Amino acid sequence: MTGSFASAHASGTHWADITRACLTALGPVERENALGFVYVTDPLANDLGAIVDQLRLATGIEHWLGTVGIAILGQDASGAAAEYIDQPAISLMVGHFPADSFRLLEPEPGGLGSRLRALQPWRQTRHPGIALVHGDPSNPQLPVLMQQMTGDAGLYLIGGLSSSRTTVPQVAGRVGEGGLSGVLLAGDVAVVTGLSQGCSPIGPVHTITEAEQNIVMEIDGRPALEVFREEIGEVLARDMRKVAGFIFAALPIAGSDTGDYLVRNLTGIDTGKGWLAIGAEVAAGDGIMFTRRDRNSALADFERMLDRLKRRIDRPIRGGLYVSCVARGPNLFGPDAVETRLIAEHLGQFPLTGFFANGEISHDRVYAYTGVLTLFL
Repeated sequence: MTGSFASAHASGTHWADITRACLTALGPVERENALGFVYVTDPLANDLGAIVDQLRLATGIEHWLGTVGIAILGQDASGAAAEYIDQPAISLMVGHFPADSFRLLEPEPGGLGSRLRALQPWRQTRHPGIALVHGDPSNPQLPVLMQQMTGDAGLYLIGGLSSSRTTVPQVAGRVGEGGLSGVLLAGDVAVVTGLSQGCSPIGPVHTITEAEQNIVMEIDGRPALEVFREEIGEVLARDMRKVAGFIFAALPIAGSDTGDYLVRNLTGIDTGKGWLAIGAEVAAGDGIMFTRRDRNSALADFERMLDRLKRRIDRPIRGGLYVSCVARGPNLFGPDAVETRLIAEHLGQFPLTGFFANGEISHDRVYAYTGVLTLFL
């Protein structure tokens, strides 16, 4: 791949001043075959359109991709890293790609069929395999939209769901709300990606033997709550209020060669019937295990993921995109940009941008409590 990547990040009080600070730190950039990434914290959600307009005017770069997060992150080429939360802030990255190697999928609340068909001539010649995407967590059709991209179009998705306490705009060419948007990358764009779980298993995989919708009644032929109490230990079992935010259900992904699983919240416990309610629909025959979420477990898995990525890299890293769960970052690891700094410690200094999501997207699934790192080589 030709061309360079550059990134910048800044905070302040007014969107225009923050944008100018980012542009100054970014420095001159080539606009030919360039794709810009822009992430803003939710105090700037309503200003995203104006920010993108100013970025286009100042850089001459037409194509921008991004969204809003309750927190965002950035690292410039010098290694200056930051994670911003509860303050107006912007993180930018500009990347240069081979000619005619990407196509934007604009944000619309409806289906993707017509947009994908419009790209069919380009898809037939450039063979895209990966799409970087952002989704609206309030859209009930999101699973259908993802299926259109993964099943129908054969794309591997990487990205996350917008997170905000106000509106959740996305930008992919234009600014909009409500759907799934992003960019399709041609087959000659070199990308590697990794996923880190934010929880660690506390027991083996069990089999659900009776369930209805999201209610787990029996596990391994026994009352679900009985199995759960054994897994979490005597101390927690004595006071079930302590499991909230610490213990979660996990659903193993069939066919995964890396042991991936989807973490879902425990939404209810019926001590009389011995049932568990979880944040997903399940059926008899599905696998289930239980996990705990704590800082040390999450850090250990994150560093393992970074080491696995390092072994797969055979050339310099040009730039990166990191999407982490909003329950991680400053909320789990503290205020010192821990995840962003660990990326630099393990992989070196390179332009990086990203945000903290309301759900992380990898392949064809929406995860929770995970971190998804994408590297451009």
